[in-house]
Amino acid sequence: MANITGAMPKPMHEKAKAGLQDIWMAATKKEAIVAFDLFVKTYGVKYERAVKKLTKDRDVLLTFYDFPAEHWKHIRTTSPIESVFATVRNRTRKTKGCLSRKTALAMVFKLMMSAKKKWRKLSGTNRLPEVIRGVEFKDGIKQLQNAA
Repeated sequence: MANITGAMPKPMHEKAKAGLQDIWMAATKKEAIVAFDLFVKTYGVKYERAVKKLTKDRDVLLTFYDFPAEHWKHIRTTSPIESVFATVRNRTRKTKGCLSRKTALAMVFKLMMSAKKKWRKLSGTNRLPEVIRGVEFKDGIKQLQNAA
């Protein structure tokens, strides 16, 4: 979202964010595509660079609709990655210059293991075997396989 709004003037950020949220918060892939096309139509002429950043990854951005709905909130967020690296970054800044490669790796490992204790468990863990087996999901709902 920041990459797209960053290519737009500041007064447009709030409206653009609302349009982007309409895409990834849609209940179905079909609704997301409609919101996606509306965003492109609304901002494409004036803010071509911003819209190009969005459209180049269209299929990848909408892939989460092919996973169980229970997993969507985990797929949509980057918080786990950001929070772990924020912990490591904050700590390593304070000890700058005092570390060898070996002690730095040990400290980073320990910090990540400590941060791991606070992570929220994955919702819908019972769906993981289905995802691994390649069971098809449409709009977060398991599709029944037709017997041939």
